[in-house]
Amino acid sequence: MKRITYYIAICLALLTASSCSKYDNYAAPDQTVKGVVTDAGTGKAIQTEVTTTDGSMTAGTRIRLVETSYSPTATPQFLGSRQDGSFTNTKLFAATYTMTPEGAFVPPTPKVVEVKGGTTEVNFSVEPFLRIEWVGEPTYDAATGKINAQYTITRGTANASYQEAIGDCVLYLNNTQYVGNTNFTLFTRPATPALTVTNSVASPVLPKGREMFLRVGARIGSRLYNYSTVKSVTIPN
Repeated sequence: MKRITYYIAICLALLTASSCSKYDNYAAPDQTVKGVVTDAGTGKAIQTEVTTTDGSMTAGTRIRLVETSYSPTATPQFLGSRQDGSFTNTKLFAATYTMTPEGAFVPPTPKVVEVKGGTTEVNFSVEPFLRIEWVGEPTYDAATGKINAQYTITRGTANASYQEAIGDCVLYLNNTQYVGNTNFTLFTRPATPALTVTNSVASPVLPKGREMFLRVGARIGSRLYNYSTVKSVTIPN
């Protein structure tokens, strides 16, 4: 009985060693997808913030990818964008994907994209909920220690399903250019801004001798925020 047990153990060890010597012969993902999400009305890149790519996505813009050539019900992958609406992924398999941008804009029609040949460029044109534009340049007032800024907010779509009232508007400030609702050191909420007119806002009192980055974010209802571009102001000593 001991001898039988011994031979069984030897056979199991050999089988284990044999299985360990095998290797995955699939090529590593080496395809690149890049592009930008732009405003259909202006052609400008959709301003966003640092993207969260969790299931609910609480901030930013992301690209939803489903590898449909593998399975029409494949588990989605999510690719976050930069603050300027551009995105890049250098580690995709050559395959056919359904790609859909998600963010503070009317959901567009998905695109079916064949990724192959090294680099595939895919751009999306969308209708943002809101457009936020600076009026002139933000300026520092030494007498008050604050930055004063002006901006306009207009609707980016005529789609009746996305015509909610402005639910929030904030001037965000940070020590770096990465600034928004998920990344700021100071903020202030101006009086409820009006659409299509020039609105004014003043920052909190600021520490001296540094550069501050700022942008205005606003949203309809409780949806994701739309943003202005990022500006910077140097605060003298």
